[in-house]
Amino acid sequence: MKILIHGINFTPELTGIGKYTGELVQFLVERGHHVRMITTPPYYPQWAVLPGYSAYRYQKERAGNLQVTRCPLWVPHNPGGFKRILHHLSFSLSSLPVLVGQLGWKPDWVLSIAPSILNAPFDLCFARLAGAHSWLHVQDFEIDAAFDLGMLDQQSLLSGLARGFERAIFPGFDVVSTISKRMIERALEKGVAKEKTVYFTNWVDTDFIYPLDTISPLRKGLRISDQQFVVLYSGNMGRKQGLEILVDAARKLKDIEKDILFVLCGAGSMQEKLRADCRTLDNVRFLPLQPLEQLNNLLNMADLHVLPQSANVADLVLPSKVSGMFASGRPVVATAKEGTELYQIVSQVGLVVPPGDALALSQAIQKVVRNPNLKVKSGDASRTYAQEHFSKIRILTRFEEALLQRKNRD
Repeated sequence: MKILIHGINFTPELTGIGKYTGELVQFLVERGHHVRMITTPPYYPQWAVLPGYSAYRYQKERAGNLQVTRCPLWVPHNPGGFKRILHHLSFSLSSLPVLVGQLGWKPDWVLSIAPSILNAPFDLCFARLAGAHSWLHVQDFEIDAAFDLGMLDQQSLLSGLARGFERAIFPGFDVVSTISKRMIERALEKGVAKEKTVYFTNWVDTDFIYPLDTISPLRKGLRISDQQFVVLYSGNMGRKQGLEILVDAARKLKDIEKDILFVLCGAGSMQEKLRADCRTLDNVRFLPLQPLEQLNNLLNMADLHVLPQSANVADLVLPSKVSGMFASGRPVVATAKEGTELYQIVSQVGLVVPPGDALALSQAIQKVVRNPNLKVKSGDASRTYAQEHFSKIRILTRFEEALLQRKNRD
């Protein structure tokens, strides 16, 4: 098949949507499909274009059955509200000529990745002109999240226009997929017919991420002793994560549990504020994003993974990092509202506390510290869950089968 994919995030971004889109493209190419990717230079989660790429010019990359076109975009240093809209709009407009230029290629499928939803109307029109099937994959209900997090005013005219825009666009696609079952319910609320929806969750390569039999070599390199209990957060440091709770928990445990070390690894718009808030805390350490080849060592460095999430974005996004945490065979403590999908998943194998409750989080951490049997049992259960529910090959094979079945059926 010939598959055209349009998305703002892509390889070599190490976290978030870019990582998953990159792995999806790699899988499709390895399966013999011809893929063309329209994207941007890598910039996430640092919110700065990586060296070797340009934010101001078009760049093309070719490798076998894959062609990648990177389009200019504006990258704000402190993204939020209206700046984020302009950021997405800059890519939608700069990529439009590239999209139109694919008409002669006549793809079988057009896959639009949201964010950015601003690409969706162009992708839908293109698919109809090209006689292609259209698929919208929603990694993040970005418009709902922006309003619920207070980035944009709920009562403004823009709110009504944005939600009307979604209701006009979503139902037009042949297929609409999301990464959680609750997000599918949200798609139905936006007017998508149930028979058009597909559950297409994010995944983890359980052969690449696995429990180490020995202590992670990263501990020695970072001078973390074997006696220290590492509470690890790894990923994007943005507003949706609600990372302030980790600072509060570290402050509460500072004088109670001397051997606990909080390690916050990643980058994002909230990193500078978090560092400032932790100036007086000697039980918190920050690490930059680690290279892919160190990811398994990083995740295995943890005695406990923490997965905070803002209450305002419950079921608008499902943190993709949960699959890697589970695959590493370490216990997980999450902050999530009861009844949300994150709560339902983590509560089966780990501990869940209410969002924003730093005392409950600190008590959950202490519970794992003081109960080695719980640590082992929860870690083993997490690993088993990842193998059964987040297997990369199973999920991507089902996705390919859906592409082929729907193409052949029509």
